[in-house]
Amino acid sequence: MTLGGPSHPHHASQPGAGPVAPSSWPYASPLAQPALYTPPAPAPAPSAALPPMPVPARAGRSASVWLFGILGFVLIVLTGYFIWALGIIASGIGLLLALVPLAIVFLGVRLIDRWEPEPKSLIAFAICWGAIAAIAITLLVDLAITLAIGMRAETLSAVIQAPVVEELAKGLGIFLVFLIGRRAFDGPIDGIVYGALIGGGFAFTENIQYFAISLIEGGGAHLTATFVLRGLMSPFAHAMFTALTGFAMGLAARRHGTRTAVLRAGTIGVIGAMLLHGFWNGSTIFADFMWLYVTLQVPLFIGFILAIVALRKEEARVTRERLGEYAQAGWFTPEEVTMLATPNGRAAGLRWAASLRGDRRMLMKQFIKDATALAAVRQRAITGRDPLAPADEQALLVRTRATRAALLAY
Repeated sequence: MTLGGPSHPHHASQPGAGPVAPSSWPYASPLAQPALYTPPAPAPAPSAALPPMPVPARAGRSASVWLFGILGFVLIVLTGYFIWALGIIASGIGLLLALVPLAIVFLGVRLIDRWEPEPKSLIAFAICWGAIAAIAITLLVDLAITLAIGMRAETLSAVIQAPVVEELAKGLGIFLVFLIGRRAFDGPIDGIVYGALIGGGFAFTENIQYFAISLIEGGGAHLTATFVLRGLMSPFAHAMFTALTGFAMGLAARRHGTRTAVLRAGTIGVIGAMLLHGFWNGSTIFADFMWLYVTLQVPLFIGFILAIVALRKEEARVTRERLGEYAQAGWFTPEEVTMLATPNGRAAGLRWAASLRGDRRMLMKQFIKDATALAAVRQRAITGRDPLAPADEQALLVRTRATRAALLAY
């Protein structure tokens, strides 16, 4: 019933009733009547923002700004050298073209690193080390050898000197990542990620030089051929070489975690990287490159991918095993462990979160990220190589509990 109005608004049209004078109708028109019932405002969707929560310690998981400052100074020197040696136009064109294979490598590494993403500062440091420091070391050693013997043997340099010096310089970068970010260096996949990023960064700067020289010496046709060969046919070459060193270091980091063990394993890995690098360079000089590329290099790359897939499965198994221990203590349900520790479970969880009011996929992604980090923390605690593991464990347990509550809130 409307306040001040008739109890039956449709009485004017009742049979036998005459027309109602406009002045007797309390409203301008029946459509202008106030509603008999005003529905309440819809309940606001739960906010995706979580309250302030503890965060794991950053110590041992990030690169110092001072390291980036040193690399920045070296970058200025390298930039001046490239402009002096190759010219600003050729260097600029080489830089633009070199971004293509770098993007391909970076996208490939992101696919590898999706299970447990590495800290952004360590990712940036790895790329910068390869693109700046490893290149600078290689150039300095090359200059020293040239001055010492008074000449530069191209074949000897390509097959022996370059693989040895470059892989040592890149391997040093992986070891530095382990030293400054050892609490984020949890296993072989992490080592492959950092190794591939350092190798991709090295190839980026090296490609600038190769593309610029090709343009200067042979024009557009020579540049195109070089770009296809280095930028499209073999963008992962350096990444694969250095990833082998990273794999060896990561394996030692998971099993032992000591600097000596990682350095010893890295030495074996870098020898393998040198051999692969030397064989790659030698195939362009002493053999039919295209034949070897199809019959050997492509199968090697496929084997590299299959190895990463196997390592990803092992990483998922470890995550599931560690989270299963928390489930036994009541922190997770068995169904949650399956959702958090399997690719299909994560996909199903994200679809379910998207169906909730307000689309809570961001909360689910945070839940997955924190639970995965929790499993990694427990793995480090089991090996006894992380003194901050207990504090991180408590912070991540609080975070996962709060995120679950937000996901289930109505």
